[in-house]
Formats: sequence, C-alpha cells, structure tokens
Amino acid sequence: MATTAQARTPVHLWAVGVVSLLWNGFGGYDYVMTRMRDTGYLKSMMSDVDPAATLSYIDGLPIWASLGWGLGVWLGVAGSALLIMRSRHAVLAFGLSLIGSVLGLGYQLVNPMPGVTGFMATGLPIIIIAVALGLFLYARAMAKKGLLA
Repeated sequence: MATTAQARTPVHLWAVGVVSLLWNGFGGYDYVMTRMRDTGYLKSMMSDVDPAATLSYIDGLPIWASLGWGLGVWLGVAGSALLIMRSRHAVLAFGLSLIGSVLGLGYQLVNPMPGVTGFMATGLPIIIIAVALGLFLYARAMAKKGLLA
C-alpha cells in the first residue's frame, strides 16, 4: 500500500520563521519611520544624534546604498513570511535580502553616520548582515531537505 505522507514541519522551522518575521518586521518599522522622517522616533533610537543630522545622512546615501537598504529590509520580511508558508522562494528572498544588507550596511560601515560610534556604528550592522546570512543559509538547508515546496 503506497502512502504519500507529507513531511512534518519541524518546530525549529516555525520558531525561526516567527522570530525572523519579528526581527525583519522591526527592520520594516524602522525603515518606514525613518522614511517618514519621524524625528521623535529617530531621537528615541539614537538619543545622542540630532535627528536632522540622521535625516541629512539618509538623504545623502548613494542610490545603490539606499536601494540596498530597501531590498535588505523588505525582502527579509518577505523571506520570513515565505519561510512560514514553507515556500522555496524564501531562499531567493533571503538571498536578495543578504545582498541588499551588504550594500546598505556595507556603505554604513565604510562611511559611518557622523556622531554614531561604537556598537551602533560597527557592531549592529555586522550583526544584521550575519543574521541575513544565517537566514539565507537556513532557508537553503530547509529547501535541500525538502521542507520547502
């Protein structure tokens, strides 16, 4: 008797999917609040930096860094949603998000925002890129195991 049992979704896939959606969702929130030029939000995120200086820095980003930022954020959100839906397209979304993160945050690492130092200038961008890499590798591994259709 032939049976076609669908592969059970491992708990870790749900956990990674939900946690990554929260992580990337905050990135989306940050993107929207920054693009809306919400100075109150900007002040709450970096109390030592004048929001006008932050906006000036953002306005001065080269187009490739600005596009990278958007790709990194929104394809990260899409990748998380696709991972939860067990779609193989999560791999592509996370891969493009990684490329976008490297472009946007790579610029920030080489040309830090004036007044931003320490962890916020170097540590956080490196962590964000590392998480993007980890999510891409995780989704690729899940696809290879046949858990993403």
